[in-house]
Amino acid sequence: MQPLRIAVAQIAPRLGLVDENLERHHALLAEARASGAGLVVFPELGLTGYLLQDLAGEVAMRADDRRLVELAAAAGDASAVVSFVEESTDHRLFISAALLEEGAVRHVHRKVYLPTYGLFDERRFYAAGDALRAVPSRLGVGMGLAICEDVWHLSVPALLALDGAQVIVNVSASPGRDLASTHETGLGTATSWRQILRTYAQLTTSFVVFCNRVGVDETISFWGGSEVIAPDGEALLSAPLYDEGLFTVDVELGDIRRERIALPLLRDERPELTQREVDRIVRERAGLAPDTTAEPDAGDAA
Repeated sequence: MQPLRIAVAQIAPRLGLVDENLERHHALLAEARASGAGLVVFPELGLTGYLLQDLAGEVAMRADDRRLVELAAAAGDASAVVSFVEESTDHRLFISAALLEEGAVRHVHRKVYLPTYGLFDERRFYAAGDALRAVPSRLGVGMGLAICEDVWHLSVPALLALDGAQVIVNVSASPGRDLASTHETGLGTATSWRQILRTYAQLTTSFVVFCNRVGVDETISFWGGSEVIAPDGEALLSAPLYDEGLFTVDVELGDIRRERIALPLLRDERPELTQREVDRIVRERAGLAPDTTAEPDAGDAA
């Protein structure tokens, strides 16, 4: 099996300027293809910029928008992941990522978890997606897409891997926050991301591709640090902090088979056990069944 060259486009999209961002995507797709890349990944909302707020409706596009189809055609014999504000047929807005292959929009993932803590206010402007799917790719592996906050929830990479993903792609617009109140050195956000990406790669025995944007929207800066992690947790590519660029690395997809045979974690997972216990927790939280974890009242003990 030939190595797969992965290109991560760590760019600084222009806020609300879709035409300029499209031009940049086309240029980088051409550059990546010329370098022999078979998979090109752009960051969260790379076509629109992140801090859109009330601009979201103005820059939204349908999943069958001709501009996405033109990007798919420009990808040629490569696969590409791009992110945009998607408008559904009933006019809800989603933060979405599309897998473009063979001249078509192969799959669209809608961001499942919308953060509302700290500086985030996504739920005010967007609807949350309600599906997680792995899809067969022309690369010969299952692909799973996630968007930023999605992978801060354990269920997302686990479900994607169980559904057949062997390459998990996370596109992100993670803002930089130094943890000055702790004893960490460097960028605290990057430290946390690197820990979870390596953990997910190992536990799902999958390649993990993380593409984070750079640049500034209004007063918020984004730190980059995109990575490609092997199924054994080794970082094969670590892009620099804050620098814009197209960064490439060659990976051996055969490593997935080797790691999954040597460490059969997915084989030994028990989704039926997980489903049974999740069903129990949901019923108990909804008051449809007694809470088996609650401490007895003093009166009951008497």
